[in-house]
Amino acid sequence: MVELAVRMLKEKPLGTVGAVITLLLLLTGIFANFLAPYGMNDVHSLSALQGPSIRFLLGTDNLGRDLLSRVIFGARISVIVGLVATLISIAISTFLGVLSAYIGGTFDLIFQRFVDAELSIPNLLLLMIIISMIGPGLWQVILCLGISNGIGNTRMIRSLVISIKENMYINSAVALGASTRKIIIQHILPNIMAPIIILFSLTVPSMILNEAGLSFLGFGIPPPQPSWGGMLSGSAQKYMLIDPWMALWPGLALAVTIYSVNMFGDALRDLLDPRLRGGIGRYGKKVKPTEAKKIISINQEKGLPD
Repeated sequence: MVELAVRMLKEKPLGTVGAVITLLLLLTGIFANFLAPYGMNDVHSLSALQGPSIRFLLGTDNLGRDLLSRVIFGARISVIVGLVATLISIAISTFLGVLSAYIGGTFDLIFQRFVDAELSIPNLLLLMIIISMIGPGLWQVILCLGISNGIGNTRMIRSLVISIKENMYINSAVALGASTRKIIIQHILPNIMAPIIILFSLTVPSMILNEAGLSFLGFGIPPPQPSWGGMLSGSAQKYMLIDPWMALWPGLALAVTIYSVNMFGDALRDLLDPRLRGGIGRYGKKVKPTEAKKIISINQEKGLPD
């Protein structure tokens, strides 16, 4: 972990910035009660639609609620939805993807056709239909996002397991009489853990953005809980020309968060995925020109590509 952090600091400065902002988002969500100057629904009726000031650093909305406090509490919603929905998604995709690839045969064929049917429906439309049937709410949104995304991600896990299960050590374990459970836990899961970590980091921003989109359309987190997507709809649209701060701050918070988590996820992918290390060496160390020429000449003598 320390080596990974040092490498990210040296090789991926933009990813490091994204990691710092992601950590700040996590801490903001955890300690929102202590960081927010006011309650998320405290109404200051004589201070409605005010711009930034010493008392209200980001201004107030049409009801006189402090925008800074609501943005901070909105970070808590984003952290909860992003992390919990992603955990559910990764658990489902790993479980079903491993089973589908390892069992194979008729089970794999039938399950993959089900995945094809799920992927053929636009994700946002599918989520809106499901939530309209079960009702909006925090845990309803989390479950819908986790399950729908988890089914779609089984394709990636399945392809990883298919490439691993044909290795000699898997065949040796089967020949020695190892149970399916032991093979999956001791041999397959450890070898796909790095891609799963990468998938986790890249799924979190998708979950946050989907939740914001659902809340913006009225299918997400119901008021009075302050979701960034919900803060951009309704009153923000109505009073945007009078008080542009109502839409600016939650929109900016959402954009910075998505960008930062994406940069962090991309940096993790570059550092953990062995297929992307190629020309810069096993641990990201640049090859010297003289060493590179030797490698090229050796490859040419053996008839290998440069």
